[in-house]
Amino acid sequence: MNKLEKSGYNGMALQLLHAANCQVGDIIRIIRKSKTYEGILIPRIEMGNGTNIVIKMQNGYNIGISISNETKVEKVGVSNRSIFVSSSLPVQNSALPHVVILNTGGAIASRFDYQTGVVRSAISANDIYGVAPELSGIARVDTEIVFNICSENLTPKNWTELAQKVAEHVNQGADGVVIAHGTDTMGYTSAALSFALQNLPVPVIFVGAQLSSDRPSSDAATNLIGAVKVAGEAPFAEVGLAMHETISDGSIVVHRGVKVRNCHTSRRDAFKSVNGFPIAKVLDQKIIMQNEEYQCRDSSKKLVLKPNFCEKVALVKFYPGMDPSIVDFYVNQGFRGILLEGYGLGHVSMFCFDAIKKAITKGVVVALASQCIWGRVNMNTYDTGRNLLNLGVVPLEDMFSETGLVKLMWTLGQTSDSEDAKKLLKSNIAGEFTVCTYPQEKIVYGVS
Repeated sequence: MNKLEKSGYNGMALQLLHAANCQVGDIIRIIRKSKTYEGILIPRIEMGNGTNIVIKMQNGYNIGISISNETKVEKVGVSNRSIFVSSSLPVQNSALPHVVILNTGGAIASRFDYQTGVVRSAISANDIYGVAPELSGIARVDTEIVFNICSENLTPKNWTELAQKVAEHVNQGADGVVIAHGTDTMGYTSAALSFALQNLPVPVIFVGAQLSSDRPSSDAATNLIGAVKVAGEAPFAEVGLAMHETISDGSIVVHRGVKVRNCHTSRRDAFKSVNGFPIAKVLDQKIIMQNEEYQCRDSSKKLVLKPNFCEKVALVKFYPGMDPSIVDFYVNQGFRGILLEGYGLGHVSMFCFDAIKKAITKGVVVALASQCIWGRVNMNTYDTGRNLLNLGVVPLEDMFSETGLVKLMWTLGQTSDSEDAKKLLKSNIAGEFTVCTYPQEKIVYGVS
């Protein structure tokens, strides 16, 4: 497969580009009927049809041009836009904490490729260090690529690999670990590692960005600096997630890995603590603790690694008129666990009771979280909830569904016995339960 085919071109578009000796990054001219278009040839989606060519215009916009047998393509020249060169690590200060930055992909590990006109994942983890040269005054930084995957493509197998890699560096004496991760599923992965990495001696901090590091107004550098500061110096030893506290660059807040949810598609402060408060925040290079209850940093602790997850777990969101055979489907497919996302305090339609009972009878572990973001389930309040409890459904207290799903996957990765799994689900492993429901005004609105 040649370079153009790897860039998503096929069919007539590929033939025309070959005939004009064009490669991605070249400046091309497309003459279509009475109109002429000129710009940088950039890649396109692989599943697109073979009659479109995509270019980046001089005004910065990307456009797709439909072609035909009458369309002419000419190579005008090679783009003279600068190509990013990876920066080298600065001299390390031996007196500073040793922090390992693990790269898994995402916007924080991406840069705009001026040759092709698209955002590309960083080639080296050193590129992440180049985002923020200030890190040389905060920690001795080592970097490593674990994998370079868009976070929407991560699976529980990746969680296992990542947990094992973190454990390796912690056991080698790192003062903290930072994980650069895509924001789409960062909350899932932070929950997964919260269960997989127990009795941590040092912090493990996830960090992401809403814009790639070289874009104007990117949040990457500020987030990364805050995460490294916390990993190297914070007094707690838990899995956390560091992102902007508000839309301004004033402070970075660290959420507990099992209590954080992505609540916005693009805002800098998209991640919020749910049914709990952040652990800490970084303001003016100072770590300010926000929570008195946390696991303390202690280098004498021995990390306990439990990295296995079961992928045969389903999340079923209930809605009015839902067909109960959806539950039957997962049972028939051999799924070992089902997380029901129910209404309010923990309810689903009575028309689904038979399917749920059948699943539990066959040894499927069925748990329930609320569709509401804040608050906790209380299945003793109404008849519907009590009936579900009698069937054997496990209530997940104040866990929201993403964390509940991950915990169910982790639980069934530890045991094949459904009763043991239920006991684990009801145990507070990493602070995923809280004893009472807290007011959320400060968290939601960023009020100090």
